[in-house]
Amino acid sequence: MIELDAYEKKILRELQRDANQTTAQIAERVGLSASPCWRRIDRLEREGVIKRRVALVDREKVGLNAHVFVQVKLTAHGRANLDEFASKIREFPEVLDCYVLMGAVDFMIRVVAKDINAYERFFFEELSQLPGVQEVISTVALSQIKSTTELPI
Repeated sequence: MIELDAYEKKILRELQRDANQTTAQIAERVGLSASPCWRRIDRLEREGVIKRRVALVDREKVGLNAHVFVQVKLTAHGRANLDEFASKIREFPEVLDCYVLMGAVDFMIRVVAKDINAYERFFFEELSQLPGVQEVISTVALSQIKSTTELPI
């Protein structure tokens, strides 16, 4: 963990809100001049606090209307090969997130697809064919109540 001062926390909140801001704009909002603000941002990037800056795309506006949460349980033999499963799941562009869980299932995966038919093809042709998969539980999201990438810093 990296120690952050009050200015760095403010900078991170501003960047999470809008990474398109110029250093001068961020500096003004956090109460610094541009040079010290830039140095802090540079340090945060070099130390990996800021991983990267991206554009957030509205999935529905690009035709990805199905949003599915998938729980995957592996066979006992499959659990011995968690790395293999993880490596394969990273290859699927439909998979946005994948977490290893402790409990009744082994993985929680967030998947997007054009529609339910496209998800069904992904399920039968890709996901269920991975070695060691014992059970797959798919839950389709009907609507979204909250979605954010902003961490509460």
